[in-house]
Amino acid sequence: MTNASSARTVLITGASTGIGYELARLFAADKRQDWELVLLARRAPRMKDVADRLASEFGVRTHALSIDLSEAHGPHEAWNQVRQLGLKLDCLVNNAGFGTSGPFASLEMKEQLALIQLNVTSLVHLTKLFLQQIVARKGRVLNVASTAAFQPGPNMAVYYASKAFVLSFSEAIAEEMRGAGVRVSTLCPGPTLTEFQRRAQMSESALFKGPFTMDAPTVARAGFEGLMRGKRLIIPGWQNKLMIQSERLAPRNLVMKISAAVTKKL
Repeated sequence: MTNASSARTVLITGASTGIGYELARLFAADKRQDWELVLLARRAPRMKDVADRLASEFGVRTHALSIDLSEAHGPHEAWNQVRQLGLKLDCLVNNAGFGTSGPFASLEMKEQLALIQLNVTSLVHLTKLFLQQIVARKGRVLNVASTAAFQPGPNMAVYYASKAFVLSFSEAIAEEMRGAGVRVSTLCPGPTLTEFQRRAQMSESALFKGPFTMDAPTVARAGFEGLMRGKRLIIPGWQNKLMIQSERLAPRNLVMKISAAVTKKL
């Protein structure tokens, strides 16, 4: 943590790896605004290492929070720790999430409920807890969904449904915030090389073997720049934009069969 004062504060969940880490780097490097970073993830040593590294590299003030948002108490714990730091948010980035793969009937219910808690419930809870601050400061919210939000996902049924919720919820509150000076954006990346596919046991699926898989820095930059421009929906990559438009025109049964094929393990 540095000693520099900061005009604006951002909380980024899932900030230790992947898209969350790359977003944290972009906020830290943003010289147009002086961001103070509150970085949250489950693993304390890794999160502290990332926070210290960004503080040293960019000369920004950082705070590392070790909180498990797949637990029901996680959002309130985050709220309390931010308050104890004496901070109020200008920006909330709800990035934390995970997926599982396999037929729904064969998956452990405990893990599916933890997925819903993290991907859906904690995202809603954090948004509710911090939104009043963000409205008062005419700030921003970035919710990370997925191109999975646009169709059902056999073999990843709960994950796809969770991202559909995130997109619907985010677009609704973006409209509610219209005229309040608050920007609510939804980032919908396609397949992206992060720890996600390993945890979801998807490394050998066709979804991550295709030629259009993107890297986390590229996806994060699209999200960051879109958020700063006030875009409501951010879909990185022309191929993902084309895929979503094609899905809107194709018969839904066909879309579901294709989705099932690409999520199936090879």
